[in-house]
Amino acid sequence: MFFVFRWALLVGLGLLAGFTALAQPAAAPLVLENGGSIPLDGRALYRVAPAAVQTPEELERLGAGAAWKAREPGQQHRLNGEALWVRFDADVRADEAWFFTVASSGIDRVQMFHRADDGRWVVQEAGDSRAVSQWPVPGRVPTFELARPTGQPVTYWVRIEHARVDFGAELALQSQSSLLAVREREQFLMGGYFGVAALLALVALANAATYRDRNFAAYAIYLITFTLGQAAYLGVGAQHLWNDDLQWNALSTFLLPGLSAVAALWFVQVVTEPARFSRLLNQIVWGLILALLVAVMLDTWFPSREIMHARLALTAAALALVCVVIGFVWRKGDDAEIRIIALGFVPVLVMALFPIARGLGLLPNSLFTRYGLAIGAAMEMPILFYALSRRGSRRREAQLRASALPRTDALTGLADRRNLLQRMEASLKRARSQRHTCALLVVRLGNYDAIATEYGREMLDRALVVTASHLRRCAADIDLAARVGERDFALLLEGPTSSDLANARAQQVVASGLRPSAALPPELTLRLLVTVAALPGEQVDAASTLQWMLATSAAVRPDTRKQIRML
Repeated sequence: MFFVFRWALLVGLGLLAGFTALAQPAAAPLVLENGGSIPLDGRALYRVAPAAVQTPEELERLGAGAAWKAREPGQQHRLNGEALWVRFDADVRADEAWFFTVASSGIDRVQMFHRADDGRWVVQEAGDSRAVSQWPVPGRVPTFELARPTGQPVTYWVRIEHARVDFGAELALQSQSSLLAVREREQFLMGGYFGVAALLALVALANAATYRDRNFAAYAIYLITFTLGQAAYLGVGAQHLWNDDLQWNALSTFLLPGLSAVAALWFVQVVTEPARFSRLLNQIVWGLILALLVAVMLDTWFPSREIMHARLALTAAALALVCVVIGFVWRKGDDAEIRIIALGFVPVLVMALFPIARGLGLLPNSLFTRYGLAIGAAMEMPILFYALSRRGSRRREAQLRASALPRTDALTGLADRRNLLQRMEASLKRARSQRHTCALLVVRLGNYDAIATEYGREMLDRALVVTASHLRRCAADIDLAARVGERDFALLLEGPTSSDLANARAQQVVASGLRPSAALPPELTLRLLVTVAALPGEQVDAASTLQWMLATSAAVRPDTRKQIRML
C-alpha cells in the first residue's frame, strides 16, 4: 500500500512539474534569412537571478523559482546585486553574419553564451568590464556575433549586470549590412558634432587669450567639459579616447556629465553676472554650484543609487535656477545679447530633462534619453558663440575707438585728414608708376546749416554719424573713408578706377543719403553733394589735390539740383 502511494505521489509531482513548465512562456525560434534589424521585445524571455549565478548551468540549477517571462517593449529592470538573464532562440540561414546588440553605452557587463556543435560553451563578453578593443565586436555599444548557420535553432543566454541605473536598453538582432549602415551613420553624425564642438572650443580659447575675455574663457571651459561628458555618456570616450583605462572609464561615465552640469551653471553665472542686480541670487547660484560639485565628488568616491539620485535632483534644480537667473537678468538688465543667450540655452534646458528623468527611473530608455542632450547642445553651441561674439565686439568697441583716436575722427570713427593724406600720397605714387587711374570723392553735407537750425546740435551730430556710416557701406575693402572738415568727407577709391565706376559710387552715396534712417527723424533726409576727380591730376601732391577739391565743393550751392559734379 505504501509503495502504491509513493508511486502515485511521484507521478503527481512529475505531472505538476510538466504542467508548470508548459505554463511558462516559450519564445519561438527567430529565423534570420534576409538583412535588416529585428527587435527582441516580445520575442525573448527574461528572468532575474542573483549576481552569484555566472553561467547558464548555474541558472538551470536554480530550478523554476523564478519563471521566464516575455520581455515587453520599454521594460525597466532594477538590478540591485542581481543580474538580468535574457534567452532567445535564433536560426541563422543567411549568408551574411548576424549580431546581437545592446543599444546603450555604459553597461557594466554583458555576456552571451551558446553551445557550439561539439557541446562546449562559447562565451563572449563586453561592457565596462573590458576594454572596447577586447570586445568581440569593438564599437560604441556591446555587440556580439551569432553562430554561423547550423541547420537548426541555437539557444542564446545573455547575462547583464548594470548597477545604479535601471536597465532598459533595447535589445535587437541585426544583420551585418544593417549594423554597418547604423555605425556609418553614427560615425558621420558624431564626428560632425564633436568636430564642431572642438573647433568652437579652440576658437573660444583663442578669443579668451587674445582679448582677455572672461566670457569666452568660461564658455571654452564649459564647452570642453560638456563635450567630454557627452563623449563619456555616449561611449565615444571608451571607444576612442581612454580605451585601455577601465577604472577611468567606469568613473567618467558619471563624473564627467556631473562636472559638465557644474560648468554650465558657472558659465551662466559668469555670463549673466547676477551680482549686479541681486546679491542673494548670486549667493544662491554659488551655493548650488558648491552643492552640485560635492554631490558629484561623493557620487564618484562612494557610488550608490541614492547619491546619484541626489545629484540628479540637484542638476534639475540647477536647470530651474538657470531659467530664473536668465529671466531675472533679462528683466532687470539692459544687455542686448541676453535674449540670444536665453534662446541658446532653451534646447539644452529642455533636452536635459530626458536623461535626468531616465536616471531617476521616471522614463524608459529612448532616443531622447540617449541623444537628446547632444541634439540640444548641437543647437546651442553656435547660438551662444554668436551671442558672445556680439557682446565681445560691443565691449571692445570703446577700447578700439580709444586706441584709434590718434588716427581717426572722434565723432564718426572715420579716418582723419592726416591719415587720408598719407594714403593719398602712396596711392598717387602707385598710380604714376603703374600708369593707372584712381579717384577721390569729396562729400559735403549740403543741408548742414538747415539741420543745425531746425533740430539742434545733437541731431546734427547724429546726421554726421549717419553720413559716415553711408560712406563706410559705399567703400570697398581697399578704399578709405575719412572726415576732412566740419561738414566735409572724402572717399578715396584706390585704383585702377574708371570714371564710370567713380560716378556710380557717387550715385550710391547720394542715394543712401535720401533713404530714411532710424537714427534721424522720419522727415529728415541727408542732402549729400559729391565732387569727383580722377587722380593723378595737375596737382603735385595729395595736400594740394584735397585742398583744390574742397574749394570746388564749397563753391557748390547747397540747393543745387545737380548733386554730383565730375572734375
